Amino acid sequence: MVVDDHPMWRDAVARDLGEADYDVVATTGEGRQALRVAAAVRPDVVILDLRLPDLPGVEVARGLAACDPPPRVLVLSASAEQEDVLEAVKAGASGYLVKSAGREEFLDAVRRTAEGEPVFTPGLAGLVLGEYRRLAGRTGPDSGGPRLTDRETEVLRLVAKGLSYKQIAERLVLSHRTVQNHVQNTLNKLQLHNRVELVRYAIERGLDEE
Repeated sequence: MVVDDHPMWRDAVARDLGEADYDVVATTGEGRQALRVAAAVRPDVVILDLRLPDLPGVEVARGLAACDPPPRVLVLSASAEQEDVLEAVKAGASGYLVKSAGREEFLDAVRRTAEGEPVFTPGLAGLVLGEYRRLAGRTGPDSGGPRLTDRETEVLRLVAKGLSYKQIAERLVLSHRTVQNHVQNTLNKLQLHNRVELVRYAIERGLDEE
C-alpha cells in the first residue's frame, strides 16, 4: 500500500512496485483514509510519506502499528532531519528511506522491509543506532536478562549488524531455516515481537560493535 499526497509521486512508486511484481492493494493521499483502507485490505507493507494533509505520517505509523496484524511500515520521505527519522521509528516504522534514493535502492528496501529487516538510508542508520544507545544509557552488555546460547548470541550479533538471514546463513555455514529458528527462539526468550525489536535489544547491549 502506498500513502503519499503527491499524485505523480504516488503513481510512480506504485508503478515501480507493480513492475517489480509487487501487488499494490491500495494507494491514498490522506492519513485517515490510509488507516481505514489498511484495516480493510491488510497490506503486508505500507510505503508511507510523513507529510500528509490531514494527519501527520507519524500518527499514521502509530495507527498502523495498532492494526492486527500490523503491516511493516517503510517511510519514504523528502526529510532526512534527525527528529523526523527518530519520531517515525519510535512510532513503529520498520525503516526510513529518503526520496532521493534510486529505484533499485528503493525496491531493495521494500524487499528487506517485507522480510522483517530494519532498513535505513545510508547515514541514517548510525543516527538511529546512536539514539537507541543514548536512550538505553543504563543498559550494558552485562545487565542480565534471559541467557542465550552462544549460537543465538552469534546470530543476534550479525542481525544487529544488518545482515540478512541469507548472509548470516552463508557466514555461519547454516541453512536459512536454521537461522530463522535461532532468531525465533531468541525472540521467544526475550519476549520480543519482531526483528526490529530484536535489533534494538542488540544495539542497546552493544552487540553490533563486537
